Amino acid sequence: MYNIREVLIINSNTEGVVMNIEVIKEFVMQNWLVIVVALIILFFVLNVVKTVLKWAIAIIIIAALLIYSGISIDQIKQTVTDVQSSTMDTLKKEATSMMLKEASKATYTKGQDGAFTITSPNVEIKGRTNSDKVDVTFRGISVGEWKVDNETIRTFVKQAQENGTAPSS
Repeated sequence: MYNIREVLIINSNTEGVVMNIEVIKEFVMQNWLVIVVALIILFFVLNVVKTVLKWAIAIIIIAALLIYSGISIDQIKQTVTDVQSSTMDTLKKEATSMMLKEASKATYTKGQDGAFTITSPNVEIKGRTNSDKVDVTFRGISVGEWKVDNETIRTFVKQAQENGTAPSS
């Protein structure tokens, strides 16, 4: 009997999850009754119960199926962590690329306390004059605190300063 652990094969070359169709077929054929009963109960709960309770029951049913199939909570947490990390890496790459594209449109705003803000259509950087770190926001989403020794950050800041300083508010 196969379980879901045997179905999920981590392939480091593609950085994703590859499903083995034969193992899935075998698992479904051996556990079809449990899956059908769980789906019937799930659809019944979702159609009959009209409160938050229905979502709690649905989550319990799905969790029970996952536990029955052999997926552990640690594997789910690891998958969520991997997806989150991959998403943040992608956002950081896009933010870096956008900084280079929008450097000529960036405006530099300097506060009285040494704080500054650089804004462009998609990127915002906030920092302090003598600090080695800045907060970067890309399309309204914070992508964390970056070191100023990053060449792209330095270029973006320098270009924004050359574009002119906007009046502080």
